[in-house]
Amino acid sequence: MAHIQWEHKTFEEFTLNEFYRLAALRVAVFVVEQECAYQELDYKDFEAIHLVGYLDGRPVAYCRIYGQTERKIHIGRVLVEKELRGKRVAYEVMEKAHEIINSEFEHVKTIAISAQKYLKPFYQKIGYRVRGAEYLEDGLPHVEMHKAL
Repeated sequence: MAHIQWEHKTFEEFTLNEFYRLAALRVAVFVVEQECAYQELDYKDFEAIHLVGYLDGRPVAYCRIYGQTERKIHIGRVLVEKELRGKRVAYEVMEKAHEIINSEFEHVKTIAISAQKYLKPFYQKIGYRVRGAEYLEDGLPHVEMHKAL
């Protein structure tokens, strides 16, 4: 597998073409693949830091960092293109996101994520702990998870 090139930027730093391609990938994974009709573009993109992994110039992995409060921040929309799953790319996404948070949000002590239930073991492997009961989000079972920094 070729090497994934990572970059992170704010919404304003994207070109229209870059964000369109990223939005198309998010819709392909979260709306089409998961057969889940929901508002994918939800205005949190304006405040988020977007972490994008590119392979041969196309986006293949992604997450966004947003919702900073005094001591907590959120990671959401974590995805890896279908063809690259099972190749540890999701671990790389989360590692890069944690690096960004550690370097740019020094006062943050907790990372929160709304994880799809089936991904709970993955997030537990990288230090996240369940916080609260399972709930439905957009018709899919989720669980809130936190990681202390």
